[in-house]
Amino acid sequence: MIPVSIVIITKNEAALIANCIEMALLITDDIVVVDSGSTDETLNIVREYGCRFYHKTWDGYGANKNKGIELARHNWILSIDADEVPNMELILAMYDLDLRDPNIVYDIKFRSFFGKKLIRHGSWGRDHHLRLFNRTVIKWSESGVHETLILPADIHIKKLDGNINHYSVQNISECNIKAVHYAHLSAKQYIISGKKATFSKLYFSPAFGFVKNYLFRLGFLDGAEGLNIALMIYKNTRLKYAYLKLYEKRKYIADNSPAVNNNLIVEY
Repeated sequence: MIPVSIVIITKNEAALIANCIEMALLITDDIVVVDSGSTDETLNIVREYGCRFYHKTWDGYGANKNKGIELARHNWILSIDADEVPNMELILAMYDLDLRDPNIVYDIKFRSFFGKKLIRHGSWGRDHHLRLFNRTVIKWSESGVHETLILPADIHIKKLDGNINHYSVQNISECNIKAVHYAHLSAKQYIISGKKATFSKLYFSPAFGFVKNYLFRLGFLDGAEGLNIALMIYKNTRLKYAYLKLYEKRKYIADNSPAVNNNLIVEY
């Protein structure tokens, strides 16, 4: 085993988490699952695999990931979601790592799937994230959505061989639900940070996002799935600024903004 702890946040991930844990167990014997109220079989599956399971209130993506980091046995953390599965090339590459320098963070390439189809183009086709890091110097930001790692100035970023397979959405319905969900979260974050729903953001940004992903980044080569992803990006962008405009008009503040669906806590 590698002296790395794997941290996974969950809510109702019974359909996906077994594959994630099976590959994670090839890396470490310290898998920390932070759950925010699953009502399906997630807890039973996690226990069957011998992982450590903690129920925590939902305080946001970054906040709940940081809770898991604090509970880990090792300082080196691989942070993944329940719909993300490390492949063998990545696992073997991790066994070759020299983990003595805490000021290194590792960038991992993602292979994203729409249902069972691998997406090779568009923004999903070039996806990669910083996911392997040392908790003594790095933590997650605790913004409401699209959390990122807070990196000190002297951090060095290195790329790892291999991939994390990301089973992002199973069908068009899930695709649309996530577009709306993240639009609400983004608008709420924007109103907190003082961002404005300008004319160009409302009307030009959605169209530009669609064209960039579907044409410039060759999303059309992924067929129907590529079109659906581009439409999801269009819908998400349009809605998040529309919701922000609504919040501005009604003078909403964060605590008074409409509730969002916290059942979806895995980033697409």
